[in-house]
Parts: sequence; structure tokens; C-alpha cells
Amino acid sequence: MPLVEAALEAAQLRLRPILMTSFAFILGVVPLVIASGAGAASKVSVGTTVFGGMLAATLLTTLAVPAFYVLIQGLAERFGGAPVAAGFRAHARPAGYRRAHS
Repeated sequence: MPLVEAALEAAQLRLRPILMTSFAFILGVVPLVIASGAGAASKVSVGTTVFGGMLAATLLTTLAVPAFYVLIQGLAERFGGAPVAAGFRAHARPAGYRRAHS
């Protein structure tokens, strides 16, 4: 499968779980953002920071990670030779591997 097509398919498959997890966390922090009463200033500051950080992380996860994958894998294929599926070389053997019938 071509590199860009593989990255798009992977991004589409992972989009829903990423968004569900991120939004559940973000919505769980909303009570800190709208806190009032004693000690509310510290709760609001922590809540706002976490809320904004999770929004930024969600955007980076959904947009930047697939783009970086295409960039890095494209460079690896251009300068490193043939693509390697999941970091596994067909001729490589685990450390300490010995054939039983050599």
C-alpha cells in the first residue's frame, strides 16, 4: 500500500477512539474549569491548563502524527532502502536464536 494511503487509512481507523478518549477526559476536567468557592482559583488554573493541553494534544494526535509518519517513513525509504513492515526484517532473528536442525 502506498505510504500516504496507509497513513490516511490508519488515521481514519484511529480517529474515533482518539476523539472518544480525549473528549471524555476533557469533559471530566470541565468541573475544575468552572469551579467556584474556596480554593477555586487554583482549581480553575489547573483545569484550564489541562483542558487546553488536552485540546492541543488531541489536535496534534489527529493531524500531526500521521503527517510526521509520512515524513519520517518517506525519508527512511528514500535514504534507508526498502520499507520495513512494522520494524521487522524478514532475515533478522531474535537475540540468542539458534536453529534446531542446522
